[in-house]
Amino acid sequence: MLPIARIFACALLMFFVSGCVTNVLDVENRSEQPISTELRNEMQRKGMSGSDPILIRIFKQESELEVWKKDNTGRYALLKTYPMCRWSGKLGPKKRDGDRQAPEGIYHVSSSMLNPNSKYFLSFDLGYPNRLEKALGYTGNALMVHGACSSSGCFALTDEGVAEIYALARDALRGGQPEFQVQSFPFRMTPRNLAKYRDDDNYGFWTDLKAGHDLFEATRLTPKVSLCGGRYVFNTEFPYGEPKDPLDPCPAVNGRMNSVASMKTEADPTAVEQMLGSNAGPAPHAYVDGGMHPVFRKLLAEKGADVLANRASIDAVPVSRPRAALADTHTEDE
Repeated sequence: MLPIARIFACALLMFFVSGCVTNVLDVENRSEQPISTELRNEMQRKGMSGSDPILIRIFKQESELEVWKKDNTGRYALLKTYPMCRWSGKLGPKKRDGDRQAPEGIYHVSSSMLNPNSKYFLSFDLGYPNRLEKALGYTGNALMVHGACSSSGCFALTDEGVAEIYALARDALRGGQPEFQVQSFPFRMTPRNLAKYRDDDNYGFWTDLKAGHDLFEATRLTPKVSLCGGRYVFNTEFPYGEPKDPLDPCPAVNGRMNSVASMKTEADPTAVEQMLGSNAGPAPHAYVDGGMHPVFRKLLAEKGADVLANRASIDAVPVSRPRAALADTHTEDE
């Protein structure tokens, strides 16, 4: 893990071990809490303002949520990475109500989807199922990013974490951004991870998602999302307008994906095959029921579920399936 990330993780663990979340949150006015002075200073240092647009990326295996913000170049830059306290299910998209799956895909969040009255401190709805998922017959609702450390298909970031993320989203939407994009991935889209899950039934779906991931990596701009052929298609112009039915075959196109992103998307499968051919591909994780960032898992293992619940939530919301969380084998050094 990078030294900066390790310092961040250690500092965060010290906070959760030593303090209660109620010491730093204004419970009575939770939805209007201002962005902290520390984070505002960081935005100023990076050429950003509170009203600038945001974009969020979620990586389930690593249990991390990234907030990106447009800076004075007009492109997105990483503002902050938040460790996730809990997500449920396994790697792969959510397909049916009650499967406990945290969703994977591309979502768009508007101001009407912010929930200041969440039972998990604050939350926003991802908008699952999106148009593609509805067309595929997937079911479920109210899939959220929220506080505490409990999940049944949602992403739980602790009350403290979600308070900061909520404030960033609220101010960006009030600043004129109509909606912000959330990209939810199974893992960081590296050749190593793709090799690890090469035999997974979701591999084709993940490679489709990877095209959008690579576009954002190359351009630092929000990728345009189209739906056709039962999949996501990115930054594509169709001669007769956007496809209306997400399941209809994709029409012939006028343009190509960004050349840098296209080169990466085309080169990575070769790297995957080389890893597999050399037997260097690591073994995939077998999740019992979701995961937890190592910083929280360490606290859970050392202090127990009650201590973690008190650190993560003002209401001491119980940690969901703590034994399953301890079974998550992912480490920060992978």
